[in-house]
Amino acid sequence: MTLFDTHRALLDGALAACASRAYWSPFPENASPKIYGETAQADGQAAVEALLGQDYPLQQPGETGRIATERSPYGVEMGVRYPECSVDALIAAAQAAEPAWTALGAQGRTGVLLEALTRIHKRTHEIAHAVMLTTGQGPMMAFQAGGPHAQDRALEAIAYAYKAQADVPAEATWEKPQGKNPPLVMKKHFNIVGRGIGLVIGCATFPTWNTYPGLFAALATGNPVIVKPHPNAVLPAAITVSIVREVLSEQGLDPNLVTLALSNDPAHTQALAKSPAVASIDFTGSNQFGRWLQDNARQARLYAEMAGVNSVIIESTDQYSAMLNNLAFTLSLYSGQMCTTTQNIYIPKNGIQTDQGAKSFDQVCDDLAAAVRALVDNPRVATAVLGAVCAPETVGRIEEAAGKGRVVLASQALPHPQYPNARIHSPVIVALTEADRATFANECFGPISFLIATESSDSALATAQSTLCEHGALTLGVYSTDRAYIDRTVQLSHRARVALSINLTQGVYVNQSAAFSDYHASGGNPAANASYTTLAFVADRFVVVQRREHA
Repeated sequence: MTLFDTHRALLDGALAACASRAYWSPFPENASPKIYGETAQADGQAAVEALLGQDYPLQQPGETGRIATERSPYGVEMGVRYPECSVDALIAAAQAAEPAWTALGAQGRTGVLLEALTRIHKRTHEIAHAVMLTTGQGPMMAFQAGGPHAQDRALEAIAYAYKAQADVPAEATWEKPQGKNPPLVMKKHFNIVGRGIGLVIGCATFPTWNTYPGLFAALATGNPVIVKPHPNAVLPAAITVSIVREVLSEQGLDPNLVTLALSNDPAHTQALAKSPAVASIDFTGSNQFGRWLQDNARQARLYAEMAGVNSVIIESTDQYSAMLNNLAFTLSLYSGQMCTTTQNIYIPKNGIQTDQGAKSFDQVCDDLAAAVRALVDNPRVATAVLGAVCAPETVGRIEEAAGKGRVVLASQALPHPQYPNARIHSPVIVALTEADRATFANECFGPISFLIATESSDSALATAQSTLCEHGALTLGVYSTDRAYIDRTVQLSHRARVALSINLTQGVYVNQSAAFSDYHASGGNPAANASYTTLAFVADRFVVVQRREHA
């Protein structure tokens, strides 16, 4: 039985879920020992701790030395030393591995990748602990987002890639009638060939969730991949690369089809990105480097997710307390360091109507601050929800934001009961007016939110639209009891090409995105030029090379 046959049910489940967009996941998000095993969590943590201060067990061509680049937001000494390899060696090794991968065909590649993904899933606790230590995510978020949810996105990419390739027949007999003469008969063969090396550039905050779609989409469509993780979040990517290489070797394939690229020199990444052999680049990160890639890596197709200004509009609500609690969790989760977290909240300056009566702008500000405070003042909840601030620069942005307007809720440095050197800060919330556009019209990454007093509910729509269209966003939310107002917001979301959440008050939050159902980013505004996952995310990563001859 081939690996494709072994995992066919998994693939079919994913294809069905992509078609229905209903809830489905083969990878449990519940970390219960009854599901993953009584010792799974302890074993995963022990596996990571055994790597600290050691050479990571990865052998690649062109190694010039070992480097340790990670600084844990929890204050844990990482010290894992990874191979630094020359650009030329990584490129040459990838190209050498490509022909056999191409010859394997779509089904063969899909089977190998599904086997690798199931092995990744078996090491979820290990990867989750690596994600937690390197990114600052809380334990549960690191497990879910770094593990099952990222694996869901990987499977989604594999399924869409298989679907796109399955539309191409392997061969055909072409017969053209010639009247009284014998027909013209040609035998045609169609081979799917990748465009070339895929370079996947990871981010510091979600080193699996944001890396897996591009990694598996590129591999599934016949391309070798070089994974360039963020220097501060290498370990989750290194474990992933090692697992894929292990499966490749077992199948008699060149493991250098997938390699890890790490260097302290930015020129190393730039040289990889500009290599004529690199045909696609998946990137999550800053506008600055994203634009550099656009301007300098012109030979490659760029799938980029960059900065955006996520927004919520509050016009009215019939569930005031539930709305506040939902927003408080949204603003606090992983200290606002999700690419989908709300930054701007637009509220009419004359207030809103609620099930608890009319609420002034200042009352809404104070009540939202109280909801956040109630969450972060609970020591059992705060550190688990907030996690740690990934980068020291984010702390500087928190302090800077406090000087931009009236502070509704001041940020506080909080202790962690287990990690005394952890960098933990509660959210800062600042009240602004429409005149403060220079402040709120740009992304302020981190636990930073602006409550913006607009002239009216109509003005809230107009101001949000202009900001969204100019700077882009991944998420938009609205609270309203007026169906006509909601319909107008729907039209705004179409013009801005951004996903819209309406009246979220229960256990779903605007910054969450479910694989197989939610399209993460539309690919239609400046925040991202691609979506997880549509056919467009995979279909341009391969070409069809045909040959024909007379039958």
